[in-house]
Amino acid sequence: MADVALVRIDSRLIHGQVATKWLKQVQANRIVVIDNSLAKDPFMKKVYTMAAPPGTAVEILDVATAVSSWKREHLGAGKLIVLFKDVATAASAWKEGFKFSALQVGGLGGAPGRKTVYQNITLSAEDVKQLDEMAKGGVSITFQTIPEDKPATFESVIEKVQF
Repeated sequence: MADVALVRIDSRLIHGQVATKWLKQVQANRIVVIDNSLAKDPFMKKVYTMAAPPGTAVEILDVATAVSSWKREHLGAGKLIVLFKDVATAASAWKEGFKFSALQVGGLGGAPGRKTVYQNITLSAEDVKQLDEMAKGGVSITFQTIPEDKPATFESVIEKVQF
């Protein structure tokens, strides 16, 4: 059974902050990326695997496989960071049975229909709805881009934004 040290939404997935800061902060030795389209792309899987620091195991799974692995063996062994590219995928995995208790929103870039809610993090109205559903289901949601930043709670961030 894996020790899930961090569940994070970050559209960039494995990048400098994850590789140099978050892995060290939580002392993880594995990264599990959960993303349906990336799991089907052998080339991009190699790119993301190579982006991880040496000695860090990387798995890229679709939602169904990740949920099945969670139910069967809690994603295997080791201390790991679980990464999602977007809120919809995190919400889908949670609803399907990957029941994490804490979720960190760390990097979601701008696009039409999205509002900046905290530092460089943007959300759509649908993101807010899905995060709210998880929060009401017992998930502690925080916004934090790097370990040095003070985390902000979902409630404190959302009360300032009108959708």
